[in-house]
Amino acid sequence: MSSPNPASALESEGLPTPRRYWVLASVLCGVALMSLDGAIANIALPAMARDLGASDAATVWVVNIYHLGSVICLLPAAALGEILGLKRVYAFGLALFTLSSLACALSPTLPVLIAARFVQGMSCACIAAIGPAVVRDIYPRRLIGSGLAMIALCVAAGGALGPTIAALILSVASWPWLFLVNVPIGLVALPLFLSLATPGRPQPRPFDYIGSLLSAATLGLLLIGVDTLGSGTRSLAIGEMAAGVVCGALLVWHQSGRPNAMLPLDLLRIPLMSLSLATSTCAYTAQILAYVSLPFLFETVMHRSQTATGLLVTPWPALIFIAAPLAGRLVRRYPAALLSSVGLAILATGLFLLATMPADPSDIGIAWRMALCGIGFGFYQTPNNATVMTAGPVSRSGAAGGMLAVARTLGWCLGSALVTLIFAMAGTDATIRCLEVACGFALAGAVTSVSRGAFRR
Repeated sequence: MSSPNPASALESEGLPTPRRYWVLASVLCGVALMSLDGAIANIALPAMARDLGASDAATVWVVNIYHLGSVICLLPAAALGEILGLKRVYAFGLALFTLSSLACALSPTLPVLIAARFVQGMSCACIAAIGPAVVRDIYPRRLIGSGLAMIALCVAAGGALGPTIAALILSVASWPWLFLVNVPIGLVALPLFLSLATPGRPQPRPFDYIGSLLSAATLGLLLIGVDTLGSGTRSLAIGEMAAGVVCGALLVWHQSGRPNAMLPLDLLRIPLMSLSLATSTCAYTAQILAYVSLPFLFETVMHRSQTATGLLVTPWPALIFIAAPLAGRLVRRYPAALLSSVGLAILATGLFLLATMPADPSDIGIAWRMALCGIGFGFYQTPNNATVMTAGPVSRSGAAGGMLAVARTLGWCLGSALVTLIFAMAGTDATIRCLEVACGFALAGAVTSVSRGAFRR
């Protein structure tokens, strides 16, 4: 009788409890800090400009450079996770995030702060790309949805609570404390992860430096182009985004035929994987269209205060806390394609109801529509992410996690660009048009998701 394959056994069983939960807790700390720092600095920009003697326009780069650093390093971080092992790259990302947070807090000038935030963004790429792959590695296959649901909760919580936490910290301390609070959490999570996580089965091979540069140029130029479009320089923005598309075409050409390529064309040829990533892009496009336009609708059109607007937006992320874990349990019994399609159909319904609200709705009337959107997004997210992380071989988990983060980034970039174009063209009806377009993307995602039912893993 042949002996069992250790790798197959590890893939099917994961880590034993409670060790699995301690590793998950350390991963969630990194994911939560990554998401929180993407939203926490915005509210402190005026104070940073004043204390560092910089202009408001220059200080905005404290936010922009963080996202740029993260975006351009996503695919290289995913490739390094496979080459060196998930444990090494995630631990490196968490350690670098902790050190760069300390550097942000101690920055004496704006250029130093921007440089530290760029490094912090690079470290976040390691966390975003490798975190889901670590979850696949430590969880039994039948329970992967539950682990990914926890990541979805941390991402939603960080984005939703970032401004509130920043306001609380700034009410009792100066802006450097926004970054200093990361340090003790990182110092606890890092040794916990190093002592308990598995190596993640490294696949040694040469690192593709040319592919790394092309992927950085592709995603970086697309992100910069969207930001330029928002500033009103349309011709320059179109040129930057066109250059990004050209770099993307060169990346595909360069990666074609390469085994274990940085741009995982082998995974994209799996219909279940490519359709799941397309579903993710549609969903995040719909999300950012709504997230950006709704505050304008509530404050400018409906004349709600900033505090009231914050409270009215809260039901969306709050209901993700309920829907995502429930979807993670249901995915063990029902097809992920069906659950994600139902979730996106619910999201589309909520967006349609928001777009067709009366001119002066009650707060309750707004809140239950936002809650419906949160339920739908939560039901979509966990089953879809579980499909992406399990559609390919376990040795390609790092690449799958990287592509999941890339799909999210592309959705956000596309949604941001569409918001800018709609606001420039639609005038006073721009917020409603954004919600209608978001509804269309959610429906497109639902159709794409349900089409996955024709394919088996």
